Amino acid sequence: MWHQSFGLLGKSYAHDTTGSFFLGKWLRVPLYPVSLCSAVVDVAIQDYVADVAAELIYQNKSQTSTEVLFVFPLGPHMAIYSFQARSEDAKVHAVLQDEVQQPHEATGGWENLEYLRDQSEYPGEAFACFLGTLSPGREVVVTLRYVQELPREPDGAARFVLSPTLNPYGTLYVWNCRTSKLHYSLLLTASLQSPRGVVDVQANFALTPLIYTAQDHSTAQVSLAGSPQCHHDLELLVYYGDPTAVSAVVEKGDPEAPPGSLLGDPMVLVTLAPSIPEAVPGQRQSGEFIFLLNTTFLEHAQDSLLFLLKSLPLGCYFNIYCYEETSVGIYSQSVEYTQDNLTEAMRRIPSTGSSLGDSNLLETLRSVYNTPRPHRHPRQLFIFMAGLPPDVEAIAAEVCRHRNSHRCFSFCFSEDSAALAMALAKETGGEAAYVSSDNRRSFVVLKCLKQALKPAAEGVSLSWTLPRGLEVEVLGGTPQSIFQGQHNLLYAQIHGQAQDTTVAKGVMTLQYSLDGQDVTYTIEFPLCPQGDGRLAGHRLAARCLMKRLLPESVSGSGEEPRHRAVEISLTSGIICPFTSYVGVRTPQRVTWYQRPLALLPPRQSLIPCQIVELRGSRISSCYPKSIWVPPGWLTAVRASWLALRQLTHDIAALPQRRACSKACKPPPPLFSSLKYVDPMEFGLCSSTLWRWCPEAAAKCQELVALQNADGSWALSSGLASVLEVDEDEIKGKMPDEVMEPSIWATVMAVTWLHRHDEYYQDLCELLEAKAVTWLCSQAVSQLDKCLETANTLLGSSVKPSVFRL
Repeated sequence: MWHQSFGLLGKSYAHDTTGSFFLGKWLRVPLYPVSLCSAVVDVAIQDYVADVAAELIYQNKSQTSTEVLFVFPLGPHMAIYSFQARSEDAKVHAVLQDEVQQPHEATGGWENLEYLRDQSEYPGEAFACFLGTLSPGREVVVTLRYVQELPREPDGAARFVLSPTLNPYGTLYVWNCRTSKLHYSLLLTASLQSPRGVVDVQANFALTPLIYTAQDHSTAQVSLAGSPQCHHDLELLVYYGDPTAVSAVVEKGDPEAPPGSLLGDPMVLVTLAPSIPEAVPGQRQSGEFIFLLNTTFLEHAQDSLLFLLKSLPLGCYFNIYCYEETSVGIYSQSVEYTQDNLTEAMRRIPSTGSSLGDSNLLETLRSVYNTPRPHRHPRQLFIFMAGLPPDVEAIAAEVCRHRNSHRCFSFCFSEDSAALAMALAKETGGEAAYVSSDNRRSFVVLKCLKQALKPAAEGVSLSWTLPRGLEVEVLGGTPQSIFQGQHNLLYAQIHGQAQDTTVAKGVMTLQYSLDGQDVTYTIEFPLCPQGDGRLAGHRLAARCLMKRLLPESVSGSGEEPRHRAVEISLTSGIICPFTSYVGVRTPQRVTWYQRPLALLPPRQSLIPCQIVELRGSRISSCYPKSIWVPPGWLTAVRASWLALRQLTHDIAALPQRRACSKACKPPPPLFSSLKYVDPMEFGLCSSTLWRWCPEAAAKCQELVALQNADGSWALSSGLASVLEVDEDEIKGKMPDEVMEPSIWATVMAVTWLHRHDEYYQDLCELLEAKAVTWLCSQAVSQLDKCLETANTLLGSSVKPSVFRL
């Protein structure tokens, strides 16, 4: 299976000749599962956040004592806030500590986590805690709680997937089910809540009927019916009433927390998901595209830059920075995408860059952020890195500080910069790619450009109207742009006191610009706090706020940001870059004095318990090894950025991968949509395999170089050379109906591209769309005759549908 459940893993002792136990060398002993006997899972879903409480009972069914290690993979937007385990002998509790003020460390057992980190077959971030020794036949009960942001489906449903650790139906360490029933008991209940009303629940397993616990259908309950089949993840889709583009839910605070604190005041959970229609390829489009290039890209990827610049749409703005030479752009600020500006930009780009000195990416980023953004043009950065630049921590902090104002699409050409590329893209909602092949570089870059060209709601703003005495603070700020297919979950805290919140209402107004038109959504929500006291929204808000405090602490703004982050972490139970876990083990059995009857206090000891990065050594043989689960945000922002480089150890071997057949099916959905992609494998397991031919690529590059910014071609000797047709013959065959030679030249160029679409389809899709749009705007009545003549001249059979006829 692709994903990994882990759960409780063990390694056995062996007997020596004296009858005592000794431990074989750990690195030679593989992990294997300790049997899961039962799982009781209680899920509370409030709009698009979930709080999960689980109790897992494991039993050592082997004949030997076993050292056990609990491992829980963490997906993005997920955080554990409570963990404990108890057996007949001891109780283990995970607690957070300030790494500076309380440097408590476990006395032993670190080799267990190191083995797990190095030998795990699947990569990703996981919570791990060493629980000690479990005797034959003994049980250990694990109780954990975690919170999670839920993805919003296009139809407005909240999608919840049960963690595979709580449902190990057939994974690496719990082998495939041979029957249709689970080999352990599973009790799953879900409580659902939304002021918009719970309308429906769908699942890929049998459910009990939906029971409403409020007359207005704002709360409901549902449970697992019977034993589900063990061939897939358990998924819930929760549908709410009025699935508009904006929603607001108020979660009550902790009554035991002081008023004014993060946990004490009510929290508004805001979901922003504007309905954004698809853009027509090739048409004018807003947007600011900034390309940050280094020496290696300039020396070896001029063709990729050519395809990028030529594929931009009319109506956008662009600029180019060669950051190893200077932190100043080719233009002082972004300019409109026109033929003159494009020609001038291509002229100013150096053919090769200077390889002297360090990459000045940090100063270049600061220069970009200090440059004004064109009005109503969402900013997107394309960052190309050949190696790991200096000041990595400051670079990540700078990007994080401006995360609401742009997206990053980052590309790395060496394994040591892969983790930084991933972190920059992940923090801003963009994508990252590891490019290991010159042949596929342009293809990978253009795939990301297609994502960047999706339309966006621009100039996003929120305004609030509340009763006197109340005010709202949006933690982490509001994004300036929301792109198609995205949804943003914001956390806004209500401070102050109103006379009567049981009847009071608040009003939230969302405003943005879409395709030049102003759009406004207004929603009214009750201020009477909702929720069952589990504080899922508050804990996720704490996680969000601690991420926002990181740039301030890195930039040297004093100790206050760090102190606040530590305080929030310790009170909420959510780990941050300045805190760490430690496992506290307390014996369950008591010890008595022989003389006066007095009970000794339990003797506590510290054991390994931490978030670990599983490097991964095995990926499904059916799917490219170049796609892997990225780590969570914690590692990407930890003080020790050197740890990021450990994530890329396997990348050097990426080019030597086996391709799967066309019948190969993709794996189940991963925890994150962000993946590293080896361009040599990018098209595998799809219906079309991209073919590479150096000669054809050179011809294509020559043709693209001749294309104008508006998508047209001029009738010239250079075009005739690429088409391998005599220039006089091209001019002589031009239909009499054509009044403008560039129309005939553009039809010829597009027809030639489609004649060789097995090579050019992916590279020239955007260029072709722009050309066809230009043709349709110039001479619709002339296209039929032009295409017929072009097919005859080039010996092709391109269909009229290519030209939207």
